[in-house]
Amino acid sequence: MSGVSTPPTASPSARRDAEATKAAILRAARHLLARTAHTDITLKAVADRAGVSPPLVLKYFGNKDALFARVMSFESDADALLDAPLDGLGRHMVRHVVTGQRERGADPLLRIAFAPLHGDRGDILRDNFRAQVVDRLTERLTGPDAGLRAELAVATLLGLGVMYGIARGTRLRATAIETIVERYGPTVQGQLTPR
Repeated sequence: MSGVSTPPTASPSARRDAEATKAAILRAARHLLARTAHTDITLKAVADRAGVSPPLVLKYFGNKDALFARVMSFESDADALLDAPLDGLGRHMVRHVVTGQRERGADPLLRIAFAPLHGDRGDILRDNFRAQVVDRLTERLTGPDAGLRAELAVATLLGLGVMYGIARGTRLRATAIETIVERYGPTVQGQLTPR
């Protein structure tokens, strides 16, 4: 024995709890960012919404700027949104948007609609959205006007998200997800793989 001890490692359940707590904090911050100007959001408000203490927010994210840098990123949302083969991507994207609305009460992409609320931070949100969602989609497309087609496909999805989550279209909200996917997916797909 050398007398040097190794630090204890977190158990798998503690790591899962930590990840669940971080996810709850991020969801809370996204929720607030979609409804309140960045400058008016406090760490206490985020903590209250997440059901944790403000020091726990600081433990996981350091400070408000670091937390909102993560919240203003669309990287993981784009990973999930674009996770399908190109020939079925339109239906997948529609399913992703509607499922997010139904299961989580929000579509993370809709944060872009609230960029004007956030002053200079809105520019960060817009830049991230273009680079992490639209440009990534553009890179997957072939043929003429790929950038325009990507923007039109994303605009179509945002319209669906706005009608579902913000305007709360009663007929849309009452329709089965797969029915929406079958009716709306081809509209999105038409921009991704035009004939």
